[in-house]
Amino acid sequence: MPGPRPDLTRLRIALTAFFALDGFVFAGWVVRIPAIKEQTGASASALGLALLGVSAGAVVTMTLTGRLVRRYGSHPVTVACAVLLCLSIALPPLTRSALALGAVLLVFGSAYGGINVAFNSAAVDLVAVLERPIMPSFHAAFSLGGMVGAGLGGLVAGALSPTRHLLALTVTGLLVTLFAGRALLRCEPAAPPDRTDRTPGKDGAPHRRDRRTRRLVITFGLIALCTAYGEGAMADWGALHLEQDLDASPGLAAAGYSCFALAMTVGRLTGTTLLERLGRTATVVAGGTTAVAGMLLGSLAPSLWAALFGFAITGLGLANIFPVAVERAGALGGPSGVATASTLGYGGMLLGPPAIGFMADWFSLSAALVSVAALAAVAVLVAVATRRAAVPD
Repeated sequence: MPGPRPDLTRLRIALTAFFALDGFVFAGWVVRIPAIKEQTGASASALGLALLGVSAGAVVTMTLTGRLVRRYGSHPVTVACAVLLCLSIALPPLTRSALALGAVLLVFGSAYGGINVAFNSAAVDLVAVLERPIMPSFHAAFSLGGMVGAGLGGLVAGALSPTRHLLALTVTGLLVTLFAGRALLRCEPAAPPDRTDRTPGKDGAPHRRDRRTRRLVITFGLIALCTAYGEGAMADWGALHLEQDLDASPGLAAAGYSCFALAMTVGRLTGTTLLERLGRTATVVAGGTTAVAGMLLGSLAPSLWAALFGFAITGLGLANIFPVAVERAGALGGPSGVATASTLGYGGMLLGPPAIGFMADWFSLSAALVSVAALAAVAVLVAVATRRAAVPD
């Protein structure tokens, strides 16, 4: 039997704090990318390769983190990765070349990938115990943290150097980790019932069921990939697009990611209700279609305000696709399922920065951002094509 309801509530609050911290720290880095680009003197393609360090570190670490979670538990791994994340965010302003930037971002990405697998695994177990689709609420906390981090970053962009700004994030993050980590470590992990994918089927062929489970996990991972590509593109290139192509000031450029994060937060806060009414497949299809329209507007609009509106629509559309994909993969495969789907999902971030950087050099940054709409359409097609094979809504 699960623990008492107050214990589950405390666990949910502690996990929510770590999701918010992750978004806050990541967004604080994102809004200083233009300043770091200028500091290192990197071209668009060189910056894209340096940004590859975040995604490469995340993808390499995710499979290992799944094993660590199975061995040590999701709660201690979450706290350890949070400490590393907060310490590593202070490193990018200390670099003076694209190569050095890529190296420190590899460390930052490792921490980022590790904490995402760890707290998503804990959240998947809590969802199973509560028997409600609350996964979007955790990712809403990530988006809210991102919105606050980007908003504050925009406010201090003209007053604080990147070094002082990101060092302040380190101090703030370590304080949050101290309090939230103590609460999380005191909570017993949620204990969901045994997952059905581990039991043999009526025909006595568990290996066949395992192969089907792996295929479904990979399918959800592909959907997550298409979504993470869009989120990564907005984080890494959205502010630069507004500043470079639409002559926005640094503050307004940072507001572009704030609009995206705010819309994503609103979408995820209403995600549980949406999932209960529409089901998972319809939610993914509707969200992907909305993201296609929003990103076409955000990347091609000649007006700054129209682009900001497009960014907001994109955030609303992408809001619940990644949480649904990770939750379903985790429900099927446990920490390994979360790790597999997350690895594929953040493979979208691995593909996104260099791909958009090279396309920006070949064509233009606005044209390169159209690829976000293209992959959102792919997510819709995958969801529709596999709706009969997926687990029930």
